[in-house]
Amino acid sequence: MGKQQTDWLKRAADRLKGLFHPFFNMFFDRPIEENLREFWAERHVVVWLAALAAGIIAAYGTIAFRLAIAGVQFLWIGTGREAITSLLYETPWWQVMAGPVAAGLLVGLVIDFWLPGKRPRGVAQVIEAAHLNSGRMPFREGLVSAGLAAVSLGAGASAGREGPAVHLGATLTSKIATYLKLPPDMSRVLLASGVAAAVSASFNAPLAGVLFAHEVILAHYALRAFVPTTIASVVGTAIVRFHIGDQPAFSLPDYVIMSYWEFPAFALLGVVCAVVAISFMMSSFVADHIVGKIRIPLWMKPAIGGLLIGAIGLLFPEVLGVGYEATDNALKQNYGLWLLIALVAAKIIATAITLAARFGGGVFSPSLYLGAMAGGAFGIVAASISPGLASEHGVYAIVGMGAVAAAVLGAPLSSTIMVFELIGTYEVAVALLLANSISTALTQAVIGKSFFHWQLEQRHLHLHEGPHRRVLLSLHVRDLMTWYDTPRPQPDLEEDSESPRPPRLVPGDNLGKALGLMESRELSTYPVSHPDDSGMIVGEITEKRALRAFNDALIMATREEHH
Repeated sequence: MGKQQTDWLKRAADRLKGLFHPFFNMFFDRPIEENLREFWAERHVVVWLAALAAGIIAAYGTIAFRLAIAGVQFLWIGTGREAITSLLYETPWWQVMAGPVAAGLLVGLVIDFWLPGKRPRGVAQVIEAAHLNSGRMPFREGLVSAGLAAVSLGAGASAGREGPAVHLGATLTSKIATYLKLPPDMSRVLLASGVAAAVSASFNAPLAGVLFAHEVILAHYALRAFVPTTIASVVGTAIVRFHIGDQPAFSLPDYVIMSYWEFPAFALLGVVCAVVAISFMMSSFVADHIVGKIRIPLWMKPAIGGLLIGAIGLLFPEVLGVGYEATDNALKQNYGLWLLIALVAAKIIATAITLAARFGGGVFSPSLYLGAMAGGAFGIVAASISPGLASEHGVYAIVGMGAVAAAVLGAPLSSTIMVFELIGTYEVAVALLLANSISTALTQAVIGKSFFHWQLEQRHLHLHEGPHRRVLLSLHVRDLMTWYDTPRPQPDLEEDSESPRPPRLVPGDNLGKALGLMESRELSTYPVSHPDDSGMIVGEITEKRALRAFNDALIMATREEHH
């Protein structure tokens, strides 16, 4: 810290002491100057200003993403409006089919020949960046993924636009953190700020943006992260409302709950929504497994998936694209029972194919869609059983919308607030919270994780298990080992020469693997091999140093989560 800054802090502290000196020493055991110095050294003000910039950039990135979707959609069916269901019923069948197929061909070529990882990025990669990559994200991949998602959704792929928007906002914000050379903890906070701004800009829901960033991305509610995420979320909302308007995503009648005797029905709806959420997630898992086993060139898979999606769209145009018009119709009670049930099944199949075929898109909007349809159907049945007590089935559609989203996203609190802000009414607050909690708990009991953490586990990243898992995966052998001046031959760790050669440990392996190998072989020191499998070792790692690093990192993680 420079001398001028130190002098300024001292003068400010002296003035505060002069005003509050009689009382300060009575209640506090730490000098004001020390508090201010720590506050300044941790660069909180810098992060706040960076969060302001993140909110602006993420909001305009989200707006540009929505315009890109509308542009592709205009090329497909001649309109950029979100309400396309009625138009699709009048569109020639070949044109309906052409959109997903053409988009699939383009997406397939890009991911096969240009995009690392061979699929567009989403929220799961943002969680990975926050927990394992110190809040840093590849910039080019983020922009390419956003472009592929815009092409996919604009041409009718059955997925959500909010997940790609979150990834884009996080990517743009990560660039700011890199430019400012922020430490890992502050970079994670700034990453979450970009996510908060993107969610708030996507849904016009600032409270949900803040809560989602904490609940899903950071997995904690640390006070130091609350101010930056709030700044970014408020700024993102203000920008979107200035350009697009301040109306909630769904404009509904003033629904009311008829009787508190309905709450057992809302609890049962939570169970039904858990079944829908589990069915959706399992269908996506199975579809992804099947598509992964099909032995055809990767670039062909999205085109074939687009053919199947287009075929489903011929029967049920409501499932194509983001699906906000169909969701709105369900909330306004415009669909009958059997159509609602059919749309649940059709949407699950179409979205599972979309994601498995590697189209760009997320699961926010499909979750809201499925919940609205399932809730509406449940409400119709409830009204037929007890017409004097049951509310309008639009109320059940609202509650179902939140309950399925909460279970799929693994975010019951932010999903509850999100639905409040989407519909613009708090009348169904208690019912929504009840159904959300039941749906999330049952889904976790059956599947054990959210959709995003399932995606991460496909790459053996078990981040939902807690901060200790993050530490084991984020620390690497290369940072803890002792390097030799010159490579040496591989020693024989086994006394019995007929025993198989012990597993190799290379500098790029994580701490979890290193500790596991040392524990399984009861060794306090383990050789680190050259990555090229030449039989030479380049250093060694000791159990004592590995455990010390693990302990120190856990302490830092706990401090970050509670400071």
